Amino acid sequence: MKIVFMGTPEFAASILKAVCEAGHEVTAVYTQPDKPKGRSGALIAPPVKEYAEAQGIPVYQPVKIKAPESVEVLKTIPADVYVVAAYGQILSQEILDIPKYGCINVHGSLLPQYRGAAPIQRSIANGESKTGVSIMKMDKGMDTGAVYSTVSFPILDTDNEDTIYLKMAETGAPELLKVLKSVEAGTAVAVPQDNDKATYAPPLSKEEGLIDFKKSARSIDCLVRGFLKWPTAYTTVNGKLLKVFETKVHDRLESVDTTDYEPGALIVTKKNVYVATGEGILELIEVQLEGKKRMGACDFVRGMHLAGGDFLGQ
Repeated sequence: MKIVFMGTPEFAASILKAVCEAGHEVTAVYTQPDKPKGRSGALIAPPVKEYAEAQGIPVYQPVKIKAPESVEVLKTIPADVYVVAAYGQILSQEILDIPKYGCINVHGSLLPQYRGAAPIQRSIANGESKTGVSIMKMDKGMDTGAVYSTVSFPILDTDNEDTIYLKMAETGAPELLKVLKSVEAGTAVAVPQDNDKATYAPPLSKEEGLIDFKKSARSIDCLVRGFLKWPTAYTTVNGKLLKVFETKVHDRLESVDTTDYEPGALIVTKKNVYVATGEGILELIEVQLEGKKRMGACDFVRGMHLAGGDFLGQ
């Protein structure tokens, strides 16, 4: 089939690659505009754009795809169906009505759970035991369309935002190809969602990354793994911002009596750094102090001259 593909991050690039390798003709790719990165402000292209350009596929990056001029351009591009995967913009009904077979979305949750912009991040941060991919026929609502197919898999204690994105691509791509084949053959069946069971995954905010050490070690670990890219879990130490990238949960420590440690207090041994929480002990593995590079927690503690009993979050 002739396909216009819409997507932005690495996950979407993996889906696009599968579509191309399956022999479909991708007539155009739509992705978000390049964004400045770091102190230099150099523009960085989205992964979908990089892959599309390497394949010689025309790339469009409108700021607002619903703008009249963008819609008119879309109408000139031949397509049987639009495939959308983490594009980052909402399509108008006018756009949804353009292709012969409508628009198909590869959504990173088990719909109707976690409708919205951040399903992967929030499912991990909320401590869900499983997630998956839903292949959905798009309508004008926010992830409310009828579902062609879903595939589920467990969220392991070792999973984070990166590994779940990879699993999404590995399971979502072949499922999408099956759906495209059945849509073209006229045998596809899309089942309406049960709106009474819907939950939502709104965009993340910077404030949500702030660690509350009065919560359990497990809930904090879920936050760290779910918000790995942005906003990244964070706390403060001696008035400086400290980002936390990797942690591990311990019910207790064999070699250290942690009874008198209050939430937020550091527990430092020769080889490890821990922090007391409202329930359980959280091991800090990789962190980044404001103005510094990412580093192991032991290096961070030595560099800051911290010791057991010093507090994070102050």
